[in-house]
Amino acid sequence: MDERRDSDRSGAKYNTTVERKSERELVVTRTIKGPAHIVFDAWTKPELLQRWWVPKSFGAAFLSCEADVRTGGTYRFVFSHPAAEQPMPFFGRYVEVIAGSLLVWTNEEGGEDGPVTTVTFEESGGETLVVIRELYPSKEALDDAMETGSISWSGEQFEQLDALLRAPV
Repeated sequence: MDERRDSDRSGAKYNTTVERKSERELVVTRTIKGPAHIVFDAWTKPELLQRWWVPKSFGAAFLSCEADVRTGGTYRFVFSHPAAEQPMPFFGRYVEVIAGSLLVWTNEEGGEDGPVTTVTFEESGGETLVVIRELYPSKEALDDAMETGSISWSGEQFEQLDALLRAPV
């Protein structure tokens, strides 16, 4: 299977690992400095999510960020980008939410070819292992996502999350 590692620019031991685990599944891992409940908050509170979710190098910006983070709730993120004539919406629903430990959501903007994303948060020694699993409906859907660059989990995103969590309150 394909594997790629993004090293943390700070030279720290924290790397983002992206690995294709099967024809339909992509798995991303990263250890984050901070307790699970705080890392989980950064993934679920719009005012925090907007500060780290989009890699700065992409040049995109949040226009809106709505998240009703509960089982059965919905989300809608709208971005702008200088190369796009129209705003880019991303939306779906939360299939399962367990505060501090689990998020499962659909990605519905792509229609039936959207993956289901599962994120787990496992705390140990004041750090949190974040594991993201994206399950696509077919091999072709994952191949297309990888070819078009729509898979955006990057070391840069997690560096931004690390910086947010290190920032003074």
